[in-house]
Amino acid sequence: MKKIWTLCLALLGTATLASAQTSTTAAKPVMSCCAKPAANQQATEAFAMLATNEEFSGGHDAPLPYEYQGPGEMIEFKTTDGQTARGFEIKSNVRSDKYLFVIHEWWGLNDYIKKEAARFATELKGVNVIALDLYDGKVAETADEAGKLMQAVQTARAEAIIKGAILHAGPKAQIASVGWCFGGGWSLQTALLAGPKAVGCVMYYGMPEKSVDRLKTLNTDVLGIFAAQDQWISPTVVAEFVRDMATAKKKVTIKNYNADHAFANPSNPKYSQEYAEDAHALTVAYLRKNFKLKG
Repeated sequence: MKKIWTLCLALLGTATLASAQTSTTAAKPVMSCCAKPAANQQATEAFAMLATNEEFSGGHDAPLPYEYQGPGEMIEFKTTDGQTARGFEIKSNVRSDKYLFVIHEWWGLNDYIKKEAARFATELKGVNVIALDLYDGKVAETADEAGKLMQAVQTARAEAIIKGAILHAGPKAQIASVGWCFGGGWSLQTALLAGPKAVGCVMYYGMPEKSVDRLKTLNTDVLGIFAAQDQWISPTVVAEFVRDMATAKKKVTIKNYNADHAFANPSNPKYSQEYAEDAHALTVAYLRKNFKLKG
């Protein structure tokens, strides 16, 4: 607890909390992982503020060059703000109203995310998979670029993209979501926006929703995959999420791994293949159950 509290003080970076141990990082006005967002600020925006922290940015190595070659195609769909958005779609071989929305990390919709979408499409027969692009075509190659893109995301625009994808899926759609890091928080927001169409939600070390009133509107349970060594989405943050879900009378299943943030990202220096594969198997089993897939 002492380590977590010290980190939170450093992230707050306000004059009232300054002490003799104030560092250069602490002098910057950075949102704390442990503080509730302001009334008009969503959890996803609070998470985006972490991009200003050098330790957080420095913990994300740039992805190695990779070119996806496989099934699927880029699509465009109308969004609820009168614009259009992009996504990478792999349709089921049979007609289906089941959709999995895959939401990228802070790098953007790169070829690694397309690869993950294809893997889910292979393992979830009868499910359409769409990897959403919340960066409107931009993809980062460095941590600095990724941080700027993540901070530039406007909540209203991201929600319009997700709502547009929900409309694209159709009136009878059954929607589940999965995302990592930045996308983990937006996976939960997708479940909230999907309303009665939501049938599943998997969030990998993403910022949880902190409004109990909003959590009460969830139409699905949630699978949360977190890392015990994560300084950002820390055990304290996860424990608060569990309490909030209990208050909202919603079911959440938490899987904690003895790993660090972004442990499921192969380009991360603290990547754990063992934990990543175990988490993926858990995710697929959860989605198969919630989609009520046979076989």
